[in-house]
Amino acid sequence: MHTGQVEGAWNFNREANSYWFLNVGPFADGDHVEYRLRGSSPAGSSDGGTFSFVVSPKLHLAILWHQHQPLYKDLQANQPQGAYRFPWVRLHAVRDYYAMAALLEQHPEVHLTINLTPVLLQQLEDYTERGATDRALEFTLTPAARLSAAQREELLATFYEADWHTQIFPWPRYRTLFEQRQNSRSFTVQDLADLQMWFNLAWFGQEFQEGPVKLPNGEVASARSFIAQGSGYSSDQIAQMVDAQLTIMRNVVAMHRRLQDRGQIEISTTPFYHPILPLLADTNQAMIDREGATHPARFHRPEDAMAQVHQAVTFYQERFGHPPAGMWPAEGAVGQSVVLLFAEAGMHWIATDRGVLERSGQYGYNVQDPNVLCQAYRAEDEAGRGVAVFFRDTVLSDKIGFHYQRYPDPGQAATAFIREVKERFAWKVNDPPNRIVSIILDGENAWGAYPQQARPFLHALYTVLVADPEIRTVTFREYLEGNSTRGVSAHPLSVLPRVYDLFQASWIDENGSRPGNDLGTWIGEPEENLAWDLLRETRALLDRVKATPERHRKAFDALYAAEGSDWFWWFGEDQASDSDAEFDDLFRDHLKTACRAVGRKPPGALDQSIVPHTLIWTFARPIASVRAENRLTIRTNCPGRVIWRTDPGESWRTIDMIPAGGVMAVIHRFGVTLGPFTPATRQIEFRFQCAHPACCGSDSCCRGTVQRVEVLGVDGRVW
Repeated sequence: MHTGQVEGAWNFNREANSYWFLNVGPFADGDHVEYRLRGSSPAGSSDGGTFSFVVSPKLHLAILWHQHQPLYKDLQANQPQGAYRFPWVRLHAVRDYYAMAALLEQHPEVHLTINLTPVLLQQLEDYTERGATDRALEFTLTPAARLSAAQREELLATFYEADWHTQIFPWPRYRTLFEQRQNSRSFTVQDLADLQMWFNLAWFGQEFQEGPVKLPNGEVASARSFIAQGSGYSSDQIAQMVDAQLTIMRNVVAMHRRLQDRGQIEISTTPFYHPILPLLADTNQAMIDREGATHPARFHRPEDAMAQVHQAVTFYQERFGHPPAGMWPAEGAVGQSVVLLFAEAGMHWIATDRGVLERSGQYGYNVQDPNVLCQAYRAEDEAGRGVAVFFRDTVLSDKIGFHYQRYPDPGQAATAFIREVKERFAWKVNDPPNRIVSIILDGENAWGAYPQQARPFLHALYTVLVADPEIRTVTFREYLEGNSTRGVSAHPLSVLPRVYDLFQASWIDENGSRPGNDLGTWIGEPEENLAWDLLRETRALLDRVKATPERHRKAFDALYAAEGSDWFWWFGEDQASDSDAEFDDLFRDHLKTACRAVGRKPPGALDQSIVPHTLIWTFARPIASVRAENRLTIRTNCPGRVIWRTDPGESWRTIDMIPAGGVMAVIHRFGVTLGPFTPATRQIEFRFQCAHPACCGSDSCCRGTVQRVEVLGVDGRVW
């Protein structure tokens, strides 16, 4: 404690009042300052009252980056090579997972939370410890001269899976290869080798593209020399590039652990395979409010929900040396029925969307009022067992995901973010030192649409956050437990206001449903309900053979993987991807694995596709024909509109492209679906009109070239 006396100088008189001026301070964050005023004059002295204040920013800001990929592994594969059907774990590791943590080392005063799902970490370990590879990696490592005709075609169709404007067009050789494919020109062996290299180089983090980077385990990784070379790559160089990827992947967890041990970040987790917990507990409790949607036959497995939570805690503790303090439930899906699951697992906090708070309680909560939204709540069951709940601000979270990349200056984007935090929250809340705003969003998929992988934006954001005296970044655990070294007061569970009847919903309101957050994205449509039926029947089979998680681990691991939210996200009409059929296959293959692991033949229903047959047209895979009874989806990586007609002589029609997949999309894509077609339809003609802000008019997506797709009759012949 420090005490002292400061004398003030007379400033001026106004009528009967005398004004004096003095300075006190400086003070440190968290200081409790008490002062008493004493006035004196030749006529005597007078003591005023005693006053006090706490030195503190006006608002706490908690950011959470969510890192996740579903289980892409074919559990029936006999060997690890090629067992993964998609490369997204590997590619996001070298672009996002390592760098999103590492760049925080340049901003040590920024405290935030990174959520790493167990199924993501499990897959990283498969690559780095058990020799697993994905299909694209096998294509990458196969010498171009040895690729079969089918492999060459698949490579040419899939090795442009990147954001065109930020990952392909900036690199001259990759851009040339993209245009070569679009113009249907042939590829030499060297062209194929260069494509093998550039697809991977475009996904390296900017730090490694500019490299070299020294990693936590002492190794060094860099892609700089390969990028500088530009073309003419050999198989040996491609193998060296892949070694650099694996080196980075080996350091992802180490970098996160280092920052957490330092106290700068908190690592949170998610129920193991990313399931929608309230639906596992009881699908009958889901609100279905989309016209035509219905409940499937009841799936009621609270024991599975509990297993997913407890397995996540155990997995986390084995890797970080202590249990997690908090969880981001998959998709922010919560409800009163699952509060106890988190409490019993020892969680201090969970988080979801403000739309859930808005629908909770008897009359809902007014989330437009900053004093309602900007605080942690206590969710508890009838026995008083509970956890703290944070409700994210949807608007600002979505602006980082979908809006700020449009700013020409990343500094302006960061300033716009801070300004909105202040105008909407910091300058309006009562009792600012105890208020908190939560910003929660995907920490991997958004950055591909930003220039330079969002590095300039993130650096600008962190810089202004540190410099601004009205905002202090915190982790969720730090806000609850307090941190005296940073002036953060504790906010224990017992003093938090209670949120009554926590509504059963997620971060999202299903497309096409009545307004209000719900769980309809994962249930209610025919495809989704069919998937729930297959899951329920497989779960019942395990019961009939008296299988248990302890004695039949492979069967239950496969079942739990099928319970993941990701498959159900893509089923139905409310979301779409380029890979719906592959996700369908993976979901059913997981269920088949569960059956075989207990010695039972999978039922025939698991051989039947859930999603209807849809052909995808892209600039990298411009299909030539479609059957009249099928649908044609035109997919681009840019926003815009399609101008189309069926057969010459018809009037042209215009339809806007819609975002495909939302935040779950690995790459920002847009699409429109046409068909099925009448027997009279012979041909579809269309052209794409790009509306991307970076479109220069000469890019391949901007040229407006007319494309044609033949429509085949029911016998597969051209009419």
